[in-house]
Amino acid sequence: MNPRALAALALVFNAFTWGLSWWPFRHLQTAGLHPLWLTAITFALATAGLLLARPAALGEVLRQPALWLLLLASGTTNACFNWGVTIGDVVRVVLLFYLMPLWAVLFAWPLLGERIGPRAALQVALALAGAAVVLWPATGSRTLALGLPDLLGLAGGMSFALNNVMLRREAHRSEPARALAMFAGGLLVSALLAAAQTASGAIAAPPPLTWGWLAGSAALALWFVASNLALQYGAARLPAHTTAVIMLTEVLFASGSALALGAGVLDARTVAGGLLILGAAALAAWQPD
Repeated sequence: MNPRALAALALVFNAFTWGLSWWPFRHLQTAGLHPLWLTAITFALATAGLLLARPAALGEVLRQPALWLLLLASGTTNACFNWGVTIGDVVRVVLLFYLMPLWAVLFAWPLLGERIGPRAALQVALALAGAAVVLWPATGSRTLALGLPDLLGLAGGMSFALNNVMLRREAHRSEPARALAMFAGGLLVSALLAAAQTASGAIAAPPPLTWGWLAGSAALALWFVASNLALQYGAARLPAHTTAVIMLTEVLFASGSALALGAGVLDARTVAGGLLILGAAALAAWQPD
């Protein structure tokens, strides 16, 4: 197979993974395992596996404070996204998550020295308009309707934008160190949030250990590791704008699966706002020849 085609397929697999990840999280929640605890357990298994395979990566992460910010950004992304799509309308949460071009523009200025030019300003305007349309209540109220899933989608997209900016900024670090920072972030941030929520009585502690949910967590960990490897393989072999365009297929996978399985609603307002948000993302991905 053509190397570029294989790289593109690897990115589609990554988008497919995150587009359908809501289903196993909801399935295991019915077994009593909150998505924050499941995220922590899944990334604990992934982190342990990476440490066994590349133990030297730990020293590099500990020595580089910049990777700690990547750890925090990645962890917040996974905790917010997984929690949001488990408890909310999947289509709406994923669309709000894809406001990340707006946040990427704002983060790239101080961290990468990229000024906000006319095209960046246009993508910010499109993203903000799309968010307003999606969040505007159907009841006629003049106050934007923001529930917990919406806030999680917004926070997840913001932290994912920071994650991507930091990956570009720290591209000279070794791949195992970057991957370890991202996996460890998924473990630490989710575990801290889950522990705090459990202590306050807001969520339940993990149920007694059973082979059912342990096997499900292990399978999910392997799936996420394979997805991460696919992302690194594809992104290293294709231009950044091509990668960004392909990753937009996550919205199609998430929306299609959610609508088919009754986990999302697609009305005219969501379609209109979604087109504006995806237009901003496509504009951010497009690069003139």
